[in-house]
Amino acid sequence: MMSTVLCMSFLALVLSGGAWAFSPIGDGASTHVSITEKAVLQKVTEVCRAIAESEGRDFTPTGNSAEELVQACLGPKATGEVSAVKFKSALNEIYIQNGQVDRDFVNSPAHHFNSEAFALGRRLITDGVASIKANVQKENFQAARETLGRVLHTLQDFYSHSNWVDLGYTEPYANLIRPDLPLENLADVKTPTCSDCANGGFCSNSILPNILNEKKLTSGYMGILSSAKPKGKCSHGGAADLTSSKAPRGGISKDERRSDNVALHTAAVTVATTATLQLLDDIRGAAGDNNYLRFMGIARSSVVVFVIDTTGSMSDDILEAKRVVYEIIDSKKGTQDEPSLYILVPFNDPKFGPLIKTTNPNVMKAEIANLTAEGGGDLPEMCLSGLQLALTGAPASSNIYVFTDAVAKDIELKETIVALIRSTKSTVSFFMTNDGAGARRRRRGVESRAATFETYKDLALASGGQAIGVTKENLPQATDVIIDSSTSALVIVLQRARNPGRAETFSFLLDESLNNITIYITGNTITFTLKNPAGVTQKQNEANGELGTVQTVGNLYRVRLASNKQTGLWEISMNSNQPYTLKVTGQSTIAFIYDFVETFDGPHPGYALISGRPQAGMPAMLLVSVLGRKGPASVKVADIALVTVSGLEVVGGALEDMGNGKFLVTVTKVPAGEFVVLLNGTDVVSSTVFQRQSTTQMSVSKVTIKAVVDRSMEPGKPFTLPFTVMTDATGGSYTISARNDRDFKMNVPGSIAVTTGGNATGELTITVPANTPSGTDVTLTIEAVAPGASDSNYAVLRLSVVTKVTDFTPPQCEVVSVSSVDCPADPAACSSAFWQLSANMTDGVNGTGIASLTHRQGVGNLTHTDLKQMVVAAAFNASCCSLTVELVALDKAMNVGTCLYTTKVTWHHRRLVRGGVVPGRHKLPQPQSHKSRLFLQFIFLKKYIFTFKHTANRASVLKSNLETQMEEPKPVKGRCLTVSRCILTLS
Repeated sequence: MMSTVLCMSFLALVLSGGAWAFSPIGDGASTHVSITEKAVLQKVTEVCRAIAESEGRDFTPTGNSAEELVQACLGPKATGEVSAVKFKSALNEIYIQNGQVDRDFVNSPAHHFNSEAFALGRRLITDGVASIKANVQKENFQAARETLGRVLHTLQDFYSHSNWVDLGYTEPYANLIRPDLPLENLADVKTPTCSDCANGGFCSNSILPNILNEKKLTSGYMGILSSAKPKGKCSHGGAADLTSSKAPRGGISKDERRSDNVALHTAAVTVATTATLQLLDDIRGAAGDNNYLRFMGIARSSVVVFVIDTTGSMSDDILEAKRVVYEIIDSKKGTQDEPSLYILVPFNDPKFGPLIKTTNPNVMKAEIANLTAEGGGDLPEMCLSGLQLALTGAPASSNIYVFTDAVAKDIELKETIVALIRSTKSTVSFFMTNDGAGARRRRRGVESRAATFETYKDLALASGGQAIGVTKENLPQATDVIIDSSTSALVIVLQRARNPGRAETFSFLLDESLNNITIYITGNTITFTLKNPAGVTQKQNEANGELGTVQTVGNLYRVRLASNKQTGLWEISMNSNQPYTLKVTGQSTIAFIYDFVETFDGPHPGYALISGRPQAGMPAMLLVSVLGRKGPASVKVADIALVTVSGLEVVGGALEDMGNGKFLVTVTKVPAGEFVVLLNGTDVVSSTVFQRQSTTQMSVSKVTIKAVVDRSMEPGKPFTLPFTVMTDATGGSYTISARNDRDFKMNVPGSIAVTTGGNATGELTITVPANTPSGTDVTLTIEAVAPGASDSNYAVLRLSVVTKVTDFTPPQCEVVSVSSVDCPADPAACSSAFWQLSANMTDGVNGTGIASLTHRQGVGNLTHTDLKQMVVAAAFNASCCSLTVELVALDKAMNVGTCLYTTKVTWHHRRLVRGGVVPGRHKLPQPQSHKSRLFLQFIFLKKYIFTFKHTANRASVLKSNLETQMEEPKPVKGRCLTVSRCILTLS
């Protein structure tokens, strides 16, 4: 789209010498990401404000950053730290998929509205929106966000690749997101659309006059591999477009600002932003305000995920898990540490699941109380199958806790679990109670590496979790780890592992923003000494010392530092010849998120997310976003490095500051073995240095496996997915395996022959059962293993099941009557007067029927008749303190219909002054009717400020109307918070 697409919001690369230009966000350049970012932030702001108004509280962000927006959305509700990590991660998922359309579908006209592919392009948008709505309804938010990114790319490309703005249109083409409306006045394939540009580049006014006069819609043809195009047709233009050299030469693309198209480029950006907002508002209507914010990652960061063995010997463990859940729910209620989501996965043998997911703490209490211990006495249990459900069902970066006293029967899932851990960056900890269970397994002759819980230890280490071995009697002392980490804004300061153990001193930085600092050590026969910056020390056998408290249970040491901790460089000296792990955590809003990326070429080159392990023999590239207490300006990054958790190697990367807290990091020599990301910097707020570390271990591979999801799956139909395996190593027969978390039937080739340094393509087929609900997401893991198991890699993909939609017409609304009460001008008297609106809602004879009817933008009471009726009568009652209401009707096909109305009010401009209220005489115009699409809403603040709602008219028109219709005209200054909500200030 505009100025060449970025794959991430923070990617900015400037190429010279006539190449395609990448420009940093905020420097005036418009990209797919900047357009998406602006619209997303505006819509989130609008929704947060609407929720705040409905709850009777203020919504006052302290700044424009994502961190400050999240704090304003969630902060007023409860005390505690508010982290924006989930929000930033959600935005990056959208941006990544948006940008990767230029890699994955570079030669697809429909994905870019090239070559007059209007019908196919609209089909991609409407099918994608149906998938998004279905996934949001099922709370499969990640799958929905990924689809949203791809859909927005195509939608935005319409305005830069077609002649829509050349035709003089200043509003979006609504028919693109309304499949019930026809695509009108399209130029057919035989109609010439452009004149020749003699210089072979871009020329102004190249579209033929008759096309402009007749308002014919066309788009530029794009040829990457061929110069062929129909006679007389416009080209996209640019060096990569081979058709642009064939008459008529030139191009009509408005991707970047050039001297010949400044006005058109600006117009395309403006309309694309408005179109993005309209699509987001449609999704908001289907989701509802609270679920829309969850979809966008606006939620408390704490999530409780339990995977529990329910075999006969686990009754004590189940009781302890129940106690911990109850304590978390009861003790953290009303704080920012209160979990936003609860997940429970039971497993036994041979059964496992189902995954139980709820935002209601009482439901979680009931579900865990219903667990009973029975069966499972003959064999190891299906632990990894249960863990697979948790990893695919929980949000990314979750803390997952597994309770078991048995080894894993499904050990073949281990590599799939590792792939899911790396993909989701979730942390897995195991509570292994071996009273009787170990003896039971030994009596049955189970003598293996797995029988000693080594598999669980490996998975815990790979994820950054702990493998805690305790007796059932002592389990209640160990579960404090869960309560510690079931908290908001949890960060990792340091994590290391040694196997075999050795004497070693580890240093780490504690900054002023950190609270509730806890050190966890697992291992046997360990001694350690902790030292603060002032030289004060405390040993492992000092339960209560100057530095904090030490708790020992099983193989776990838990050190809780005193609240008056010193900032600066701390040390902990470890001594053991047995394997051990060390982890330092705390609470802080200073954090970072990262992704490994790779470059791609084409007309719009950029960077794409690496689904599996980065490629060996190549520099590793990371895109990193740093979050500060008051936005990115409140932190300064010193260095970012890759560090081996189990070794001593630290390799720094070259940093390219992209602005706004974003960095491109290049590490030329990647550490051997497993590594994590370490970041050091300065907190500007307190002027203290800080360090943060990622938890998930990563390594490189000479094998690469890639697959692209280009559509949704349909119930009852097979779905074929091509994939490619590449290698930089010796060729041969590569073993292929694939698994999905829904246990859908699959046909997968057992192997693929790959030549040395070459690649080979295969395909797998998934058959979706006919009774699969629409909105179901499927996590697919594909693994390729080199000959002799010398190397391997994986790809993790999210697929969506969506039932074919046949109803595309939204419900219709008609305002029947409005009470004739004139609301008083005095705000102090508004609560004593009331008004009522009556409206009829219908989904028509051929519609699927209204599924829900809600209201937003109004604080009042909504009642309605039975939704099963053909015509649903709605009544909204409100006081004159709330002048506007928007009714939102959702039909069973997820189409959204709205009805917006503002009641009359006799209002005079007032100015708040010391000692009282002085009335003015500026009377504002009233809307002529609800059909006029001009709606006013007045908010009395400490300034001359009010807001208006509009859809069809632009802010400038309304501003002019307000200025001219006042009894005493005064200039009106305006700024828009969203496309539909602006603040006008009387001068």
